[in-house]
Amino acid sequence: MANRLRSLFLLDPDVVFLNHGSFGACPRPVFEVYQRRQLELERQPVEFLGRRITGLMADARARLAAYLGVPAETVVYFSNSTTAINMVARNLALRPGDEILTTDHEYGAMDRAWRFVCARTGARYIRRPAPVPVTTPAEFVEAFWAGVTERTRAIFISHLTSSTALIFPVGEVCRRARAAGLLTVIDGAHAPGQVPLNLAELGADIYTGACHKWLCAPKGSAFLYARPEAQAWLEPLVVSWGWESETPSGVPFVDYHEWQGTRDMAAFLATPAAIDFQAEHDWVRVRAECHALAVETRRRINALTGLAALCPDSADWLGQMVSIRLPPVDMDWLKSALYERYRVEAPLVRWNGDLFLRVSFQGYNDQADADALVAALRDLLFE
Repeated sequence: MANRLRSLFLLDPDVVFLNHGSFGACPRPVFEVYQRRQLELERQPVEFLGRRITGLMADARARLAAYLGVPAETVVYFSNSTTAINMVARNLALRPGDEILTTDHEYGAMDRAWRFVCARTGARYIRRPAPVPVTTPAEFVEAFWAGVTERTRAIFISHLTSSTALIFPVGEVCRRARAAGLLTVIDGAHAPGQVPLNLAELGADIYTGACHKWLCAPKGSAFLYARPEAQAWLEPLVVSWGWESETPSGVPFVDYHEWQGTRDMAAFLATPAAIDFQAEHDWVRVRAECHALAVETRRRINALTGLAALCPDSADWLGQMVSIRLPPVDMDWLKSALYERYRVEAPLVRWNGDLFLRVSFQGYNDQADADALVAALRDLLFE
């Protein structure tokens, strides 16, 4: 795996990089497309932004939408998932007593965004506990759905969680919500490129994902998908020329949200190259190899610590990223020692009072990287 792909990435060869989940890593061929678009912009800014950008963005949006299994008019590019969710949350016409149902596994920036909106509207952000270890998708859905009340207005849930690295069965959550007339907003930041993704089949009303993470696009490429029925109330977070457009595209959703003033669009335009890169390198196989490496590495570390796994080994729960319990230890010291002594880059996170090591395996990783991590932990935790 790594012999084929490592040389195609720009990562420092002296670092054991096991933190793809935070910001991703862009392959050299994709990065070259990104830089070529930036050069085109600088060579003739008026030509690029004034005459070409609309068509270029339409093509890039169509390629991404096809990858996601939905029509192009239901997808717009955003710089990151956080901005996209902020736009959605601020557009909900929440009233005092309304509830947004979520879990206690959500990304901290998203929790903050929803608390911010709820504090100004009188709504309530309900973080329903989802205990670990998880058992079956059916039991998870039943336990989560028990939090729905007559005051529930919308459901916000991660497809793949950041801190605990669990794949949630969001398709069934969306199906139940649709039947109950509830809006679903899915945070899929870690999903594109890591799990098979067909948004038409998934059934979410609104779904946001990062292209710069597991899809390996350049930094600053993400998207928002909205079903046509949900688009009318999504007013732009930044009002610019797309509002009251003099040259409307016929799709207000795209007009309102795509143009946010002068900015570098190169990351969006290079995203199709990331899709092509993964297709050319058999990313279905790469994902399976990375999943197997994640499962085995978790088993080895759990054997060292004697601690339990958060979920079964199944790909229903676990992709290329895995959160592994650690015993009580000085978190700052361990993170610093891993990097300074062993050049291992991997995040440590606290969730519900427990400490976890989150390990990401991407196509540039191999068994030697896993061995280096396990050896470092053996030395640091049991020296």
